[in-house]
Amino acid sequence: MDKVIKSNRIKGILCIIASACGFAVMSAFIKMAGDLPSFQKTFFRNLVAALLALYLIIKHKGSLVGKKENRKVLVLRSLFGTIGIVCNYYAVDRLVLSDANMLNKLSPFLVVIFCALFLKEKINLKQITMITVAFIGALFIIKPSFNVQVIPYLVGVMGAIFAALAYTCVRVLGNKEDYYTIVFFFSTFSLIVILPVFLAVYKPMTLMQLVYLLLAGVSASVGQFGITLAYKYAPAKEISIYDYSGIICSAVLGIVFFNESPDMISILGYLVVFAAAFYMFLYNKKLDKQDNQRKNIL
Repeated sequence: MDKVIKSNRIKGILCIIASACGFAVMSAFIKMAGDLPSFQKTFFRNLVAALLALYLIIKHKGSLVGKKENRKVLVLRSLFGTIGIVCNYYAVDRLVLSDANMLNKLSPFLVVIFCALFLKEKINLKQITMITVAFIGALFIIKPSFNVQVIPYLVGVMGAIFAALAYTCVRVLGNKEDYYTIVFFFSTFSLIVILPVFLAVYKPMTLMQLVYLLLAGVSASVGQFGITLAYKYAPAKEISIYDYSGIICSAVLGIVFFNESPDMISILGYLVVFAAAFYMFLYNKKLDKQDNQRKNIL
């Protein structure tokens, strides 16, 4: 049993790191796609994810709509997720890529809080402290220049809040639904909801813009499947810290594609984030050891 718990935690960590990098690559492609409506970008992003999830459902003979008792949570997860994506894309289009991604990285910090509030997952002072330290490290990296043009920043924060609510719903679902069913339900729900707006605001695209949006959809699918699996495997308090690895990925993408070179303060931020993640890893291993000792005594 102990080996299973440890294995699930490691799987959760690997999944959330893959997810963070997937979403970082997605944001880069979304920015490369240029001046297109956020709803148009959201539509193509979810179209790719829905098709991939449908393939997995057919392959595994899974459910398209989930179990009846879980549909309320599936709808809430899909609604929160759709709002979160639209807000995030709006921010990515109007802000420096690193600023937009920093705001989105508020979501793992908020997930722990929401899981503690709504799911009664216990969280102690050390875990709260390390998540806070990681968040401070993110601020060092991004150095957000909050000025009078505050609306995109506020929209970015709202995107993080709704994303955190969506991931909390994923945690509620846990192992009650297959991960591909959750992704398909969300992606299809989003496609249906935004279709009227997508048609109303649609702008003609070049071939490269279409390619970038499709690649964004593939990257987003990696992120979506990763985050869905991660919160199925382990509690938010144990793995959400690793979602900050996406900031490192965003920094690399900024250097390569957008000529954004990190300064010494940013490098200090990287070290802070890595230190917080490493400490959390060691702390969780210590908790495992203590739990095993108690069980052996009993």
